[in-house]
Amino acid sequence: MRVEFYDTTLRDGAQSEDIAFSLTDKLRITEKLDEFGMHYVEGGWPGSNPKDLQYFNEVKKLTLKNSKVVAFSSTVRSYTNPEEDGVIKAIFDADTEYVTIVGKSWDMQVREALKVSLDTNLRMIEKTISYLKKHGKVVFFDAEHFFDGYKRNNVYAMKVLKVAIDAGADVVVLCDTNGGSMPYEVHDIVHKVCETVSAKLGIHTHNDTEMAVANTLVAIKAGCEHVQGTVNGYGERCGNANLCSIIPNVILKMGCEGIEKDRLTRLRDLSLFIDEMANFIPDKHRPYVGESAFAHKGGIHVSAIRKNPETYEHMKPELVGNTQRVLISDLSGESSILYKAKEFHIDIEKDKKLVKEVVRKIKELEMFGYQFEGAEGSLELLMKKTLGTHKKYFELIGFRVMVEKKEKNHPVSEATILVKVGDRVEHTAALGTGPVNALDNALRKALYKFYPVLEEMELVDYKVRVLSTKDGTQAATRVLVESSDGKRTWGTVGVSENIIEASWQALVDGIDYKLLIEEEKNR
Repeated sequence: MRVEFYDTTLRDGAQSEDIAFSLTDKLRITEKLDEFGMHYVEGGWPGSNPKDLQYFNEVKKLTLKNSKVVAFSSTVRSYTNPEEDGVIKAIFDADTEYVTIVGKSWDMQVREALKVSLDTNLRMIEKTISYLKKHGKVVFFDAEHFFDGYKRNNVYAMKVLKVAIDAGADVVVLCDTNGGSMPYEVHDIVHKVCETVSAKLGIHTHNDTEMAVANTLVAIKAGCEHVQGTVNGYGERCGNANLCSIIPNVILKMGCEGIEKDRLTRLRDLSLFIDEMANFIPDKHRPYVGESAFAHKGGIHVSAIRKNPETYEHMKPELVGNTQRVLISDLSGESSILYKAKEFHIDIEKDKKLVKEVVRKIKELEMFGYQFEGAEGSLELLMKKTLGTHKKYFELIGFRVMVEKKEKNHPVSEATILVKVGDRVEHTAALGTGPVNALDNALRKALYKFYPVLEEMELVDYKVRVLSTKDGTQAATRVLVESSDGKRTWGTVGVSENIIEASWQALVDGIDYKLLIEEEKNR
């Protein structure tokens, strides 16, 4: 069975709270979806706003190899003819071969939302589709609220489908618009529809009961060949069906054709790209594409996957562009340490005593509040210090941080630092927007003349967590710092009752790690 995938991230996905794609965003997303191999890209509703109409003008300038761009619209209004209706005129202004028309299939919606008779709604659907087919358009008909409509008045819901099919709709899409249907309901209804109509059927589900992906899969099993959804499941309210879960399920689990398997290796990259365009932090717990999708923390799990990944992984992560990860924590055992040591190119496989010492240190530090899951830079340094192979690049003699606040002015922070590199002592000072920023600036300034490569490095994220609220301002604080040199990113951690000291630990590890990877690169 071949399934075609229809992406509506630019229209339905853009209705998600906190998403506002610019015209440039929409064009870049279109190119990315085309590169992935998406069959259809719904660009927007040209009759609803100037930006969407402008998109359809600009998208013609792109050279798309795989995707067909689709314009979305509603049926004609009850009192107009298609040639006079502004909404339909906007479709022709968009000038796409493929068009999606949404129409009501639930009698309650027709009476309460449209405020027209049931027969009038049928005429609106028929007139719209017939007119578009007459002018050479390929028409997808979205039967809005179909499952709710079928459950309450199946005779009318089926009349809507029949009218659309008789008018020439190329695909009839059954929509669970309110996202309230259960998988067993969707399967049974789609199966009954398939027995009644001969047209190609599609499925469009929402996620209000966390069933959008499941409902889509059972609809395919029952006979739907056309699937609508959004990347990362973005959409109004709780979102749409998540194509990043649906596509690998359909291709890799159900054995259907549609997207070439070698293109699935770009799936994680597509997911992260859409997050970037939406200005959202990626959800690491997403199936298939999330950072944690193939991450292992428990010692028993790690021991097993080192022997055979199938013991705790349902598929190879590389198939969707992801990777296996092992997290180090107080739940870690020797297997986790050996796994990470191999990843860091540290050979301690035969030294069981050394492995036990690393495990002991990690558990001890985590008890105090350290967390190495997001601080693998600090973890590698810890392992090499335990081995005695870590080179000390500099030594702190002392630092002082001052914060000055004058009335009506923003606070000014200044850090003074004294470090020793080899036989030389460097004394310098720097300003910053806050005490940690000032300390970071002063430390780099002191080290630049010895290690010019540090100019490539920047602090890209800084997180603080108070580990115990009951101790008030004396509570231990964990600081996670993320650093980058433009080529790679690494995390480091520090813990102390003093936030400046915790920050210092994380900053020093960040610089130490940069110098370590540069040294190893030049060997």
